[in-house]
Amino acid sequence: MKNFEEVFTSYEWNDIKQKLENVTLSDVEYSLQKKQKTLDDFLNLISMAAAPKLEVMAGMARAITQKRFGKVIQLYAPLYLSNECQNICTYCGFSLDNKLKRKTLSDTEIMIEATVLKAMGVNHILLVSGEANKTVGIAYFLNAVRLLKSHFANISIEVQPLSEDEYRLLHQEGVHSILVYQETYHQEVYKQYHPKGKKSNFNFRLETPDRIGRAGIHKMGLGVLLGLEDWRVDSFFNAAHIDYLQKQYWKSKFSVSFPRLRPAEGIIEPNFIMEDKELLQLICAYRIWNEDLEISISTRENENFRNHIVSLGATSMSAGSKTNPGGYAVDPQSLEQFETSDERSMLDIKNVIRNAGYDPVMKDWDSVYSGF
Repeated sequence: MKNFEEVFTSYEWNDIKQKLENVTLSDVEYSLQKKQKTLDDFLNLISMAAAPKLEVMAGMARAITQKRFGKVIQLYAPLYLSNECQNICTYCGFSLDNKLKRKTLSDTEIMIEATVLKAMGVNHILLVSGEANKTVGIAYFLNAVRLLKSHFANISIEVQPLSEDEYRLLHQEGVHSILVYQETYHQEVYKQYHPKGKKSNFNFRLETPDRIGRAGIHKMGLGVLLGLEDWRVDSFFNAAHIDYLQKQYWKSKFSVSFPRLRPAEGIIEPNFIMEDKELLQLICAYRIWNEDLEISISTRENENFRNHIVSLGATSMSAGSKTNPGGYAVDPQSLEQFETSDERSMLDIKNVIRNAGYDPVMKDWDSVYSGF
């Protein structure tokens, strides 16, 4: 099997939706008691029928996470490099049709932002940019990584889909993780959310994790934008994608994120509202289904939710995040990708984690151990 498209085309959106609606409480109970979980079990656990079992699922998720990952939460922060973008995406503040000031950080500005992050104690950073290949392409990313890699233990990247050769170059420079979100797996409406730009190519984006895997990247992160389409169906497809990738690229590690649609300049309202209880159900379902999967929670989520998720499946959290280029020091007023919900400082989040009986970890991996 060469790429995920073969798996993807074996499913139909409406068929998965119907299966979810047909799940019974007894199906859920059967899945919970099984030792080895399958995608069918994941489907059962995210169904509406599983809602009465949320407390049981939360207890299982807590126990599994502590067994596999211990009582630690890795902390990281994003460093936004640019808000320039050639795409029109109806849910994003960086969308090309938002006629606002654009900014791309210079080398000096990158290092100023990095200095602020280091002062916060950050050792794991996520480099983020809009999708503007002409101004913010592979040469820019490689330069940014070279500037930063001696200052941070771990560098991850969340940028536009690249070619396999470009991912290999990033791997050679020491990039640890690549994050790419399909946004929605509903192919028929994908074009409505992405009417212009390279991102409108559904299949090119769908094939991106395969290119990342073939390039030998240490870890890849997936997710869907919760709020665009039915979260249950989208999450099933995302889990199917992860299931395929883990089998195909077994040397790599995998993480899943749960971005809920947040307010931003010029964006649409969510098409589907996802309640906190439903997000908790989804996170618990992922953990029960896949013990090795890393689970990341961003500052998109509110303080109360993030306080409680510390002990219910999370393995990493962002803190003190700014979602605009230069947001930490250089240009705090530049265009944000989205509004954060949890605006507490890195120190505040460390204290929340400690008060929950867990350890906040700023550095748990170093490139010196990977052969770079």
